[in-house]
Amino acid sequence: MIKRETIIQKVNTALDRSAIVSMLGPRQCGKTTLAKIIAQNVGESHFFDLEHPGDVAKLQNPLLALEDLTGLIILDEIQLMPELFSVLRVLVDREDSSAVFLLLGSASPDILKKSSETLAGRIEFVPIGGFDLIESKYSVNELWIKGGFPKSYLAKSLNDSFSWRENFVMTFLERDLGRFGVHVSPQTMRRFWFMLAHGHGHVWNASDISRSLGVSFMTAKRYVDILTNAFMVRQLQPWFANISKRQIKSQKVFIRDSGIFHFLVNVKTKSELLKHPKLGSSWEGFVTEQIINILGERNCYYWRTRAGAELDLLYISGSEKYGFEMKCTDSVKVTKSMRIAIQDLNLKELYIVYPGKDTFRIDENITAIPISDLVLKLKNGI
Repeated sequence: MIKRETIIQKVNTALDRSAIVSMLGPRQCGKTTLAKIIAQNVGESHFFDLEHPGDVAKLQNPLLALEDLTGLIILDEIQLMPELFSVLRVLVDREDSSAVFLLLGSASPDILKKSSETLAGRIEFVPIGGFDLIESKYSVNELWIKGGFPKSYLAKSLNDSFSWRENFVMTFLERDLGRFGVHVSPQTMRRFWFMLAHGHGHVWNASDISRSLGVSFMTAKRYVDILTNAFMVRQLQPWFANISKRQIKSQKVFIRDSGIFHFLVNVKTKSELLKHPKLGSSWEGFVTEQIINILGERNCYYWRTRAGAELDLLYISGSEKYGFEMKCTDSVKVTKSMRIAIQDLNLKELYIVYPGKDTFRIDENITAIPISDLVLKLKNGI
């Protein structure tokens, strides 16, 4: 069993200061397992699975069912009963309240909106994904190929892992989307998802995809938002520097889990990936997700000008800016685009993240660094 001490610590810290904590992440990423581990270390806990008919029956009158409970109360798959949000507000606002609530959600198009409006000032969100590099003991190749979903990563073979991902995608399309209140045919969303995979790491062009799919521009935008809300897709926003150059203002789109991306482009092994035209995009998406998992998405962007200068990832910390370029090659080198980014964005440091073993300085403000070394550096403070 892989220990997930960092995320457990984050949740416990949140529970100490907030009456309601919500762990949000994709289905099958390990939320329920983590919640049960957390519950083992508290004096009293109660668990409700909102997919279980018996637990749903107990909550037909939620105020009556919950008002006398104390300790930690866990509500799993909270998006299936959004009407509970108003009840939770009443419960935590009582002067004698001695319960704290841990909500587990696989998201839906409106769960964040409903919960933040109803529980404003009372709820703290803790995002959770699959395994990261630290949890996998820096098994870069295995995590990159299989992705971070626990059952995919821990599968006994690459074939078993690929098969799990195939079943996950099918179940997500045929069952989960409908349960989230999304009314799009599985066949249409599957085609759309595969199209997104082939544009993985590129600037989002809703017009091209909408024409290929035979839907409107706004419908294509709605589809990508659906997958984003379900934690399947990341939309990386552009950074607009105050310079005279014309800059790209559309977001970049990534399939968040590298294993799911590899399934969508039909890649099973590293040898297949090394020959695949999406190799560079795959590496960029994988590294980007690992960086954002540590730094958070709030201050992470990409940057690109219409003249061709670009930066894969820009992180802003106070008045300082750091750049990241992902290069899936052992022969890293400085490019004109990198120098332009350093100058125009006034970067403190630019890191070239590559799949090698050694960290070394290339230029005054440019360092080549393996992903494992970078993750450790970011974890300890950039």
